[in-house]
Formats: sequence, C-alpha cells, structure tokens
Amino acid sequence: MTSEDQARRGRVIALVIAGTGLFWIAATALGAWLGWSQRARALCDLAALAGFGMAIYMLFDLWRARRNDKD
Repeated sequence: MTSEDQARRGRVIALVIAGTGLFWIAATALGAWLGWSQRARALCDLAALAGFGMAIYMLFDLWRARRNDKD
C-alpha cells in the first residue's frame, strides 16, 4: 500500500468520525426538540456507537497495514 493510499484511508476515517459525531449531536438535539421517546434516542445512540466502533476497526486495520509495510 502506498503512502497516498494510506493518507486517503486516513481521511476517510476522519470523515467517518466527524460525520458520526455530527449525526450524534444533531440526533440528540433534534430528539430533545421534537420530544422523541427514550427508545428512539437510544436507537440514535446505538447507531452512533456503531459508527465509532467502525471507525476504531478502520483505524486498527490502517495501523496494521502500515506496520506490515515497514517489514
């Protein structure tokens, strides 16, 4: 994997983290404003947790790929 590919993957990961964070903030604010039930708010929280978990997995995969390229 070239350094350009690694940089691109890093930018994608950054966008996933930022997008998930913005979604979470927006869903929390919208849920409070519209009076959503706790169940609906919890669903948004779980979706955000899944997004952050995916970002951690992607980071680990990128770290592992960089480590293998050094060998």
